[in-house]
Amino acid sequence: MTESSKPRVAGLLLAAGGSSRLGRPKQLVEFEGKTLIRRSAESLIGAGCYPVLVVLGSETERSKKELNSLELNTVENQDWESGMSSSIRVGLDRLLTGEPSLDGVLITLCDQPRVTADKLKPFLEKFAAEHASIVAAEYDGVIGVPALFARDMFDALLNLTGDKGARELIRQHEHAASIDLPEAALDVDTPSNLP
Repeated sequence: MTESSKPRVAGLLLAAGGSSRLGRPKQLVEFEGKTLIRRSAESLIGAGCYPVLVVLGSETERSKKELNSLELNTVENQDWESGMSSSIRVGLDRLLTGEPSLDGVLITLCDQPRVTADKLKPFLEKFAAEHASIVAAEYDGVIGVPALFARDMFDALLNLTGDKGARELIRQHEHAASIDLPEAALDVDTPSNLP
């Protein structure tokens, strides 16, 4: 990435989970007139990420229908029940197969419906300006996803295991940049989180 060029940042939406706590497929829950999976995919596209890839697992066919007409790709994580890290590995591997020269990847979840395109654009702007290895959301005293990872973090992402996702990587990184994003605190995990 040269100083004057705009970084090439892909969007990676993790939407493979089975939503056991919610009791129904989280991806297909409607929030303000749209399913969570479509809202989240549109946010990544609208923020300027390219390409956008959605990792599916549970409810693959119904999820694909919700993404119809959007400019994105999907990949199925056959091992989705093993946890979020497997979806990150499957998704990033697929992205790098098609776009080996990516400068970064912005990872989002489908259960943060208040995280809109306007809330994601600052991640790309901060990354372009500061060249930080990680730009992560800060909310409710935690630092986590959405988070943008630079190319130098790709190997670490590809070596994640278990259900912790990327949060541990973010916590371990001394120089992670952060963006205040209180909207990320609303995550749809239980029926009480729904409006």
